[in-house]
Amino acid sequence: MTLIIELPDERTSLLAAKAQAQGLSAEQYALRVLEHDLESDLERPPIWEVILGNMSDVPREAFADLPKDGASQVDHYLYGHPKRDR
Repeated sequence: MTLIIELPDERTSLLAAKAQAQGLSAEQYALRVLEHDLESDLERPPIWEVILGNMSDVPREAFADLPKDGASQVDHYLYGHPKRDR
């Protein structure tokens, strides 16, 4: 696939400088940056797996102590605002 990217002059200069600092052409540097970004997305687990992993150490009993209206009254529980009328 061929990709053409239009950059403002100041970005083109910055791209060329960063590429030169690494001994690469601007095209090689841009490809390296793009590949790195795309690979990191492929390696990242889905958010629900991250949440499940974070919650795996929470005892089941702790969920019983959570307020039942936590979603609807989030400002009250996080910031101390008065509870809203439903």
